[in-house]
Amino acid sequence: MPNPFENAMVQLDKVSKLKDFGDELIARLRQPDRDIRISIPVKMDDGTLKIFEGYRVEYNNALGPYKGGIRYHPETEINEVKALAFWMALKCAVANIPMGGGKGGITVDPKLLSKGELERLSRGWVQKLSDVLGPHKDVPAPDVNTTPEIMAWMDNEYGKITGEKTGATFTGKPIEKGGSQGRGPATGLGGFYVFDSLRTQIGLPEKCKVVIQGFGNVGANAARVFALHGHKIIAVSDSKSAIYKEEGLDLEKVEAHKKATSSLKDFPGAKNITNEELLELPCDLLAPAAFENVITEQNAEKIKAKAILELANGPITPEADEILFKKGIPVVPDILANSGGVTVSYFEWEQNLKSEIWTEKEVLEKLLPLMNDASQKTFQKAKENNTYFRMGAFILALERIKEKM
Repeated sequence: MPNPFENAMVQLDKVSKLKDFGDELIARLRQPDRDIRISIPVKMDDGTLKIFEGYRVEYNNALGPYKGGIRYHPETEINEVKALAFWMALKCAVANIPMGGGKGGITVDPKLLSKGELERLSRGWVQKLSDVLGPHKDVPAPDVNTTPEIMAWMDNEYGKITGEKTGATFTGKPIEKGGSQGRGPATGLGGFYVFDSLRTQIGLPEKCKVVIQGFGNVGANAARVFALHGHKIIAVSDSKSAIYKEEGLDLEKVEAHKKATSSLKDFPGAKNITNEELLELPCDLLAPAAFENVITEQNAEKIKAKAILELANGPITPEADEILFKKGIPVVPDILANSGGVTVSYFEWEQNLKSEIWTEKEVLEKLLPLMNDASQKTFQKAKENNTYFRMGAFILALERIKEKM
């Protein structure tokens, strides 16, 4: 498995060769400000004690408090968390919001825990880290396998320990506990806004055939919003199965089928394919919306999409990036394409600090101009420096971080 942090550093090297940011900035961005590992003792339902390993990486806070999700996954480890924290710092800079980059996690398969065990584990993470968290220091959020309910437990625990009352230390909370309207669809919708802003510049037709890998919160919401705007979703997948229908899928029926059978497999009228085959389908737009490293030098030559929108973090390896660039397939990078989520998290933080509640309409009206601006500035930077979008986004982010540092 490629080391995600090494991939991130390869990207940093590349951008430093395209534009001179000075050795000092690059040296500082090679290491996080802090990486913290904790052990979390949890009393299990059967009375035994189990120790879990948890993490928080605080990468860079030049632009504002560290910001970034917490993931619960059996394969979560420090290099992945460091890479994600680095990308978060850049993502906030590209979106032009006053926050830095952080990321957290626990090495655990949450499906194997009861609800009580999950709650004790989540509160345990906060107990060990409460002194480094805070609305003006470090503001976590949900990520893979963490939910608004888990954020509510964490926020409650933090309040108990510190007496903090604003609720602005954690974002992605349930609406009734201070969460923001529009947070659920924000990543998928932000991705659509970015695509829409750049569609003509990357040479895509008015109505596109779209393939989406991943049917969780981000993938399913993106599929919905693309379909709503008249684009045709011809294939979707989850971790176990993938389906393809050239004439386009009826998403409402797909969602009902997934709910009923816990799988996409055998959806009436569609063909079962593998996740590997899905990535290689001919289409206008391919949107990887699941995990990192799904497009590598092994399969990049076989990609037939006209353009790629990275809704997941780090789905394309640096080697694959080069191959796609040579093939003339534009890639809209993760730090731009999926920054809608963190932007609405920032809105939630702002609402909590000001004791305000914005409507979904207000939230989405604030999101659109930020996404458009980030898209067009990334396009300009790529053009000025005669490079691809990812490097354009990196240049934009590093300029903003350097200015503040």
